[in-house]
Amino acid sequence: MVLLALMQANAAVLDVEANCAALEEAARKAAAAGAHVLLTPELFPVGYAPRRIRAELDPAALPAIRRALAGIAARHGIALVYSLPALTEDGDWQITATLVDARGTELLSYAKVQLFGAEERQAFSPADAAPTVVDFGGVPTSLVICYDVEFPETVRAAAVRGARLVLVPTALSEGFEAVPQLLVRARALENQVTVAYANHSGTEDGCDFLGGSVIAAPDGSLLAAAGAGPELLFAELPEPADEGAEADEGTEAAEGGEAAEADVAYLADRRPEIYRSWNV
Repeated sequence: MVLLALMQANAAVLDVEANCAALEEAARKAAAAGAHVLLTPELFPVGYAPRRIRAELDPAALPAIRRALAGIAARHGIALVYSLPALTEDGDWQITATLVDARGTELLSYAKVQLFGAEERQAFSPADAAPTVVDFGGVPTSLVICYDVEFPETVRAAAVRGARLVLVPTALSEGFEAVPQLLVRARALENQVTVAYANHSGTEDGCDFLGGSVIAAPDGSLLAAAGAGPELLFAELPEPADEGAEADEGTEAAEGGEAAEADVAYLADRRPEIYRSWNV
């Protein structure tokens, strides 16, 4: 069993010390509750303000911030997902997410493919690499970031590579309630994965954040959901269905005519060769 903790909080733009202190307090509480991993929002250690980050953040400070975050994980014995800007070898700025284990060792990294809005596109460059998957406590785990989850292709790419858990740091403003309540749950259901979506709360550099973080189960139901303010969510990851087991008699459809999760084999029933011919 893996217990997931999700941090929803308000960051102070470019106040790395204060943001890391808030993150450390969340890690302490999550570890004390027995959580194995803590998911935090997009760009939380530096705050979400793309143009200010690009103009004011010294990239030479990033390695020290990463070491500080790895130290938080190691001190509290909890794996951690954090999101930071990164510079590529070509000098491009990207938005990234990183999973480190309970010793602070990097297990997985990902760079954001779908940038949202003019500010992000002015400050950052989009990546093009597909999500990858790592075994985390026996759970094949992947990362995507914010706007990525709103595209079926991104989470599907993680799922076809074997992911059962998709962790999503995000920075979603007010007015987009359909994203956590509809799209995130749809991504979980259509790929039969758990999707955890960690947002900011409050206001940062003039942006009013929705809050509303969620953890969606492989059947599309909500395991946990946050309100508008700072919150620490917890959820036990569902045990994977036994794909080799035969369905019990009479379980072809659930009450109300909805098929049971194990009987709706979305991934196995795909016809990718047909979709390619559609040129979509």
